[in-house]
Amino acid sequence: MKKSSRKPFAVILLIILLVFQSISGLFGGIQFILAPSGDFIQMPIISLAHTPFSDFTIPGLILFLLLGVFPGFTAYCLASKPAWKWADKLNLYENRYFAWACSVYIAVMLFTWITVEIQMIGYGHFIQTFYAFLGIFILVTALLPGVMAFYEKKAD
Repeated sequence: MKKSSRKPFAVILLIILLVFQSISGLFGGIQFILAPSGDFIQMPIISLAHTPFSDFTIPGLILFLLLGVFPGFTAYCLASKPAWKWADKLNLYENRYFAWACSVYIAVMLFTWITVEIQMIGYGHFIQTFYAFLGIFILVTALLPGVMAFYEKKAD
């Protein structure tokens, strides 16, 4: 009997979470890049006083690329499973598909981003808690047995 290639619900959920994070990161990053003063989102520049940044350009680029573009790329790869050998170089987990590993990296990056943000500028809004929990939720979803099994590399 042929095994179904249908995606389990948890896999679809992981892809949705990554798409949500991608849209959020792209949107937030663009706002900081276009208005490095933080005006678009009413984030006062003074909030960067205890950080190495003089404006929001660098945080915006990090947000845009690492928490916007990268999750979108990862969601695409999880959904379509392209066989890109070069991408395996990003993978610390030899027995898993590279994009699965990327989803774990994104969860850690998101949680780290929020933790560092709170350490540097303080806790200022519930949205920080929301994104910390989103990072945890992405990680937990990626580590579900059904998701891990779906992205397990098969022996050739």
